[in-house]
Amino acid sequence: MNKFLFAAGAALIAIGTYGPPVSAQNVKLTTLGSHTGEMCGRDRAMLFEDPDGTTLLFDAGRTVAGGDDPRLPKKLNVILVSSVHGDHQGDKRIAKVGAGTCKKPKTNVKTIPNSNSVEIAAKTGAKIVSGGQMGAYLKARLVNAGVDPKAAKKQAKRLRPGGSAKFGGVTVAAISTEHSNGISPSFILDKDLAKALKKSGLTAYAGPDTGFVLKFSNGLVVYLSADTGHVSDMDTIVRRYYGAELAIMNMGDRNTMGPKEAAWAAIELIKAKAVIPTHANEASTKGGKVVAGTKVDRFIKAVKGRIPYHIPLSGKTFEFDGDAKCVRGC
Repeated sequence: MNKFLFAAGAALIAIGTYGPPVSAQNVKLTTLGSHTGEMCGRDRAMLFEDPDGTTLLFDAGRTVAGGDDPRLPKKLNVILVSSVHGDHQGDKRIAKVGAGTCKKPKTNVKTIPNSNSVEIAAKTGAKIVSGGQMGAYLKARLVNAGVDPKAAKKQAKRLRPGGSAKFGGVTVAAISTEHSNGISPSFILDKDLAKALKKSGLTAYAGPDTGFVLKFSNGLVVYLSADTGHVSDMDTIVRRYYGAELAIMNMGDRNTMGPKEAAWAAIELIKAKAVIPTHANEASTKGGKVVAGTKVDRFIKAVKGRIPYHIPLSGKTFEFDGDAKCVRGC
């Protein structure tokens, strides 16, 4: 009888009766790109889901089809905006997944002066989190999008380096970057000011870009580099203070780190346990396979055999445990 009870108890534990199943303890990460199964030229957006159900959308950009995009969760809690540049906050967007080509997605739905990120926040009620001077800027656009001013004030959250905020089971910290962050005149609500800025070849100041560190309830720590060059904070703050394990590295080159620079940062500065390249600004895959000679191909060659890497194909969901090990969708 005792043997029977022991076996039955072991079986119940295995199926999760005495605790959540293993998958319930994983963080889910899904790229929301322009073409399902590919890594394309304008892909920026990543959706995270904590084991407790908290959801965060990072840099909606141009490849999320607004607040009604069926790939978004029923309840979106947080939208992270790293930059006011059009490809990050979203000066335009796709009408649906698969429009245009992977190299040149069809982003014909205009979202200025509000931005795709703001319109998604207005539609879903998600908190919208940014650094620098972007908080006040985003609040004004939420109001312009129809959100009540008092609600917009609560919805737009400012988070600067050294600070953190908790949303559900996820702690979000802001990280310094090395990158420009000027607001294009096309986003300016005052038409006369917009015209004057454009005529003078100027952009409006919005403070620096912001990278993020996300600590999930299962212990996983994720670094979102955003647009940046090398910064010593990758070693001192991201690695030594926050203990980042999974690094998501922008590597488009010229305006950010390139593939070799991003690989070196992930290996030598952050000492990540796993890495995901993003923001490549080109059609990186064809039929779900990395195209030879692309930036992603060069990135892989730089990290292969040193740390595990994962290619963020749109619509594919990875699951990571608390040690940054990919356990599903790998």
